[in-house]
Amino acid sequence: MAEIRRSGTWSSALSTDEFTSIRSVGFEPVGQVLGAAVYNIGFTGGYGCAGAWSGYYGNSFGPTRSVTQVSSRGGATSFAPLVQTLYDARHAAINRMAAECTELGGHGVVGVRLTIGPFPAGGLEFKAIGTAVRAPGARLPKRPFTSDLSGQDFAKLIMRGWVPASLALGISVAARHDDWLTVGQTRWSSGNAEVAGYTELVHEGRHDARVQLERDVARIGAEGVVIADMQLRVSERECPMSEGRRDHIVETTILGTAIARFTARSDHERQPSLAILSLDPQRRQAARVRI
Repeated sequence: MAEIRRSGTWSSALSTDEFTSIRSVGFEPVGQVLGAAVYNIGFTGGYGCAGAWSGYYGNSFGPTRSVTQVSSRGGATSFAPLVQTLYDARHAAINRMAAECTELGGHGVVGVRLTIGPFPAGGLEFKAIGTAVRAPGARLPKRPFTSDLSGQDFAKLIMRGWVPASLALGISVAARHDDWLTVGQTRWSSGNAEVAGYTELVHEGRHDARVQLERDVARIGAEGVVIADMQLRVSERECPMSEGRRDHIVETTILGTAIARFTARSDHERQPSLAILSLDPQRRQAARVRI
């Protein structure tokens, strides 16, 4: 980082439009920054089945109605250890990226991309990459902001009196045993009908992720969050408690930028009117005739 600062040059992942948008609100890029962390995923939790023995048995094949287990509730059958690892790995990558921003003299990072991929030697690599920016003449903050907003969206935010505070995350893993009703509702003979168990599974997973996102925003101390991406991944496994039965697992990840207001300017203030003169002579002549 010291060598990059002494070089007097900078690199970025910004497009031309993003660069000009950032410059229009008084910021300039100082360099591309990166943070990474490689984690081995060992203990994930979820070794039991929360719903295999719950509910009322309709026949010998399993319970009539199961329950959905979400990671935030804890318990031996939840995937709470896995979710905590997903948080820790992402925060480690983001913090290292922010540290590089500080070393370059930046006020924050825009256009952050968070990725997860397999590491050749084993485990998963969590990577955060973005462009560090600064406002010349302004005092450096204790901790730079991080944001997945594009350069254009960052400029719009600043122009309206808001500033990004930090990336915010909401992660949840929900699991549900395929009970007797679910199995029956997914048969061809059931026709076109809602599968209530699957509906509850995805709803509970998304709801829990939103709750965790709100808690992360409160931890950051921001006023709100603008959400850029919500991912939902569905997988299945053989039930560890009931031979021949299946469990379905939903992993939900919500990524956004927590924001806070830095000016008392009202959102209802309107910009002054802009006068526009058409360059088309026929259109100008038609306007004069109407007048």
